Amino acid sequence: MSEDHKKQLEQQLWNIANTLRGKMNADEFRDYILGFIFYKYLSEKMEIYANRILKPDGIHFTDIDENTKNGQEYIVAIREEALEKLGYFLKPSELFSAVAKRGNHNGDDVSLHLAAEDTETYNTKHNFILEDLQKILNNVQNSTMGTESEEDFDNLFEDMDLNSTKLGKTPEARNEIIAKVLAHLDKIDFKLEQTELDVLGDAYEYLIGKFASGAGKKAGEFYTPQEVSMVLAKLVTTGKTRLKSVYDPTCGSGSLLLRVAKEVEEVNNFYGQELNRTTYNLARMNMILHGVHYRKFDIKQEDTLEHPQHLEHRFEAIVANPPFSAKWSANQLFMSDDRFSQYGKLAPSSKADFAFVQHMVYHLAENGQMAVVLPHGALFRGGSEGHIREYLIKEKNFLDAVIGLPANIFYGTSIPTCILVFKKCRENPDDILFIDASEHYDKVKTQNMLREADIDKITTTYRDRKTEEKYSYVAPLSEIEENDYNLNIPRYVDTFEEEEPVDIEAVANEIQALDIDLKETDTLIASFCKELNIKTPF
Repeated sequence: MSEDHKKQLEQQLWNIANTLRGKMNADEFRDYILGFIFYKYLSEKMEIYANRILKPDGIHFTDIDENTKNGQEYIVAIREEALEKLGYFLKPSELFSAVAKRGNHNGDDVSLHLAAEDTETYNTKHNFILEDLQKILNNVQNSTMGTESEEDFDNLFEDMDLNSTKLGKTPEARNEIIAKVLAHLDKIDFKLEQTELDVLGDAYEYLIGKFASGAGKKAGEFYTPQEVSMVLAKLVTTGKTRLKSVYDPTCGSGSLLLRVAKEVEEVNNFYGQELNRTTYNLARMNMILHGVHYRKFDIKQEDTLEHPQHLEHRFEAIVANPPFSAKWSANQLFMSDDRFSQYGKLAPSSKADFAFVQHMVYHLAENGQMAVVLPHGALFRGGSEGHIREYLIKEKNFLDAVIGLPANIFYGTSIPTCILVFKKCRENPDDILFIDASEHYDKVKTQNMLREADIDKITTTYRDRKTEEKYSYVAPLSEIEENDYNLNIPRYVDTFEEEEPVDIEAVANEIQALDIDLKETDTLIASFCKELNIKTPF
């Protein structure tokens, strides 16, 4: 039933998002629909928690009268405990269900197709909730001020501009669309009391992925396809059942961090950094919505290379899908930065790929594993990149595996990519494993996608560390050195397919037979032309 409910929930949420966004771009409406789902989640968690506290008194949270002295005493007591346990607080009148009912106060069924209903008629039946809603979203953030969770909730809803003309030209039009969204979401049961299920978390991931597929190039800023996330997560959790920490220096929506958690029994702490402010907010929402306690995650917003936020930490697992060949300052001051100084050279300013690798290696614990997605060029480009690549292999011997992925599996770019796996304490220090998975995929519409069997084959080959004809090869370090530390996969995994030999004599006989047939046909056509007294066309 859980799987059925999950699929049903995913479809319901997507239908609401897709139908109600109107002419707004999918990536613009994303921030609203995901924000409202998050608000509903916070409300339901608040109500469940408060009802648990109030159970001995035989009352429900929504029964409290906020205007009485007794009601205020309850509110103060619950607020204190909620801020400690949940990290935020909402009053009964601020709950999602209460606002949804105020927006649709007659309790009538708001159709997804109300285009024919004019605004004036609509507003005679519906309360104006925009101002209330904006205050409530601000109050969620304000409730945490001065508490331990303040940073995790700070400006969390700032991308939900309820006064944006993208939602509607007039306040009434905006109120109408928001009331519709709230009414439809209010009817959906998230089943949050079934704590063993992460149905809503999975549905949220599904929505993020759906928005990514429609966002084109922008999608790369916030989402790594789930299949690639799965490969990275399985690689860094090999041999582990629990992790002290997992880190993603370009964490986007946080999906990759959460995927790692699904591969082990427990992750103590999640760390991430994200440059884009909107995506940073999405990552924090995603963490909370997946039940990660505010004390267990530390997501920062800043440029990872220029302004790293976790320099004092070392992590047991590191995963990343950095922006491909991004620009960075490559300022010579970084030559005295501990992340880069020992290499003797910086990654070029036009391509920060190896700067991200250096940053991640610096943060990797001695018993840690890291996996990073890079464009294929990082395997063979020369100059300072070639120098850094050689240093990582020859001097440090940290590179454990090179995995080639199919082209066109990332949103917004069709370039072929690879995964580099690094470990500081390698079990196989005398060789590097190469896997060519570039031809193992399924084509879905315009996008290529790794299938479950493809993912299993990559991870099994990595864990068994085996050579398989036309797929994988365990290369001794001496061979890498002979190739001047060029890691281009075709140098190590031969995928050349021999063509069937051509029988020249049979082809010549076939051509001769065709010539005879052609002459006979010409003769026949000539005789017809003669009978019809017309000129022969040849």
